[in-house]
Parts: sequence; structure tokens; C-alpha cells
Amino acid sequence: MTASPSGVVPAPDPLIRRAAGIPAARAPRRGRLLALDGLRLVAALMVCVYHYTGRGGVVSASWHASPDHLFPSLSRAAVYGNLGVQFFFVISGFVICMSSWGRTLGDFFRSRVARLYPAYWVALVLITAASLVLPVVVRPVRLDEFLVNLTMLQQPMGATRVLGVCWTLWVEVRFYVLFALFVVVRGVTYRRVVLFACVWTPAAVLCHSSGNELLRQVVMPEYAPFFVGGLALYLIHRFGSDLLAWGIVVMSWLLAQSEATRGLWGPHPHRDPYVVILVVTAAYAAVAAVALGWTRWASWPWLVTAGALTYPFYLVHEHLGWFVIRLLHRGLGLPPWPTLAVTVLGMLALAWLIHRFVEKPFGPRLKRALKKARTPGAAALS
Repeated sequence: MTASPSGVVPAPDPLIRRAAGIPAARAPRRGRLLALDGLRLVAALMVCVYHYTGRGGVVSASWHASPDHLFPSLSRAAVYGNLGVQFFFVISGFVICMSSWGRTLGDFFRSRVARLYPAYWVALVLITAASLVLPVVVRPVRLDEFLVNLTMLQQPMGATRVLGVCWTLWVEVRFYVLFALFVVVRGVTYRRVVLFACVWTPAAVLCHSSGNELLRQVVMPEYAPFFVGGLALYLIHRFGSDLLAWGIVVMSWLLAQSEATRGLWGPHPHRDPYVVILVVTAAYAAVAAVALGWTRWASWPWLVTAGALTYPFYLVHEHLGWFVIRLLHRGLGLPPWPTLAVTVLGMLALAWLIHRFVEKPFGPRLKRALKKARTPGAAALS
């Protein structure tokens, strides 16, 4: 079998596919998966409610009282909201596999840079400015901290994170690098995604007993099962159900619920381990429903906007939200529930502004600029 001019090996004929146990390819379902956009916003709102009402510390200082006293019922549910991050990772595995199919390594790199950085830079500027205006919410950011945070590599540098939520971006970036190096570089295929999942999963398991911190940083045993589950669910969406793909999904879910329960239940005495398992299961089930086409009825146009707002909303909601809560509740005396509603809606409005005036105009420009900036030595990436 010879490679195509692009370097991607063409799909084998049906007889070879059948002998190799690869499911027959079918035409990808056309149209945007609107339900997936809705799920992304649900995950972001879970994290937001957790930050506003499910924890203490600076949140209690912003409310001038413990959130579990102001929102007794909501707070009991909100303590599980940080599982929205793991929900994001399942969705991310699905989306990255889908969006990288048929793309070169250069396409993949440019799309990720153009997607992540413009909104991130604006959020960084806004939160740095807020730290100077109201340092009791966010301590003033030093110039060196601001500059290194522009790279999105502050965490491995050991530098201070300006955006509290940016630790998840570092997890995502490592996933992108692993997937790019082992799958995208040769062209995304069913076989390569399966091989990647089947190698990453045992590597993540063995990593727990390695005692090697560098290996843990690369392999990410705490998060690998969630990404792997999303990858396998996209294969099911694209090629249809088969035992191998579902086996990967089930294995990843079994490992994911263990990681979530050990990592998120133990440190928090008010969490129930059975609820943690239930939330993780619901996240997998929701993405599985999209993969199986059960959510095609969710075709409301506003879901496109919901998906577009998710990333900028996620970036700005935490520290700026505390800023607004302190201003409205402690400064102006607005009651807790109206303060919470206005804060969430205000962060969504700010996210729309960032999407409309930053992401939409500058994301495509950045992608085109990166493509024009190619040098002869970078031809292999295109």
C-alpha cells in the first residue's frame, strides 16, 4: 500500500478492513453537533457554580459569609461542580479527534493556537487589570508574572498562575501534543486512534507506581481516561458501534470513576463517592448519546452561541466573578440570589463580547498569519 501525496495512507479496501477488524468507514454525519455545544456550556456552568457557591476561602470573603449558609441547597450540589472539568476532558477527546480528521500536523497546530490564545490573552489582561483595581480579590499581578503567563506555559515553569482555571489548559495542551505526535503527524485513522488509546491507557495505569514526576506530567494518569473515552466515542460516532471501541469506552470509564473518586472525594468531606461516580457516568453517557446520534433533535440555533461562549466564559468567570460578587453583594447590598444571577449573566455577556470582538475577527487572522509565516524548513508541517 502506498501513501498518498499528502503522506496519509489511504483506507484499505473492505476485505482488508474486515480481516484487520477495522469497521467499515461510513460518511461522516454532516452538520454541527449542536448538542455537544450545549454540553460544553453545561460543563462550564458546573465549574462556575462550584467556584461561586461550592467552596470557601476567597469565595466566602467575597460573599462575606460561607456559601453553604447563603445557598444551603445549591451549595450541597455545587461541591460536585468541579467535575465539570473532567466532563470537559471527555468532550475534548471527542472534539479533537473529530476536528483533526483529515488535517495535517500544521493545520492542527494552527487551529489550536488560533483557538486558544486570543481569548486567553484578553482574559489575562482583564484579570490583571482587576487585580490592580481590587487587590483584595486577586493580588496585584507583577509584570514578570503577567509576561510569562502570556505563553500559557507558566505552570511547568513554576510561575504564578494569573488565571486560576488555566491549569486545565496545561492539561489540554499536553493532550494536544501527545495526540499530535502519535496520531496527527501520520494522519488520523481508526487504527491509529485505537492504538493510541490502547497504549496511553496502560501507560497511565503503570505511571501511578513509577514514582517519576516527569513521567506523570507527560502521561497524565489522572486525566488520560477521560480523553481516551472521548476519542473512542468519536470513533463510534464516525464508524458505528463495535466491540473494540465500546471496550475502550468502558475501560476508560472504569478508570475515570476511580481517578475522580480518589482525587475529588477524599479531599472534600462533604462529597459522597457514589455521587462522584454518578456525575462521571452522566458525563460519559451524555457524550455517548451524541456519539450514537440520539441528540439530533437538539437543533436549536442558540446552541451554536452557547458553544461559542464556553471557552471565554470559562476563562473569565472565576476571578472576575468574585470581583462582581464583592461589588454587588458587599458594596451595593444586593441579596445573594440576585447577585449570583447577575454575576453569571454578566460573565456570559462578557464572554459574548470576547467572542464577538476578539475570537471571531482575530482567530482566523492569526491562523492565516501562521500559515503565511511558513519557511522552507517548516514544509513538513503543512
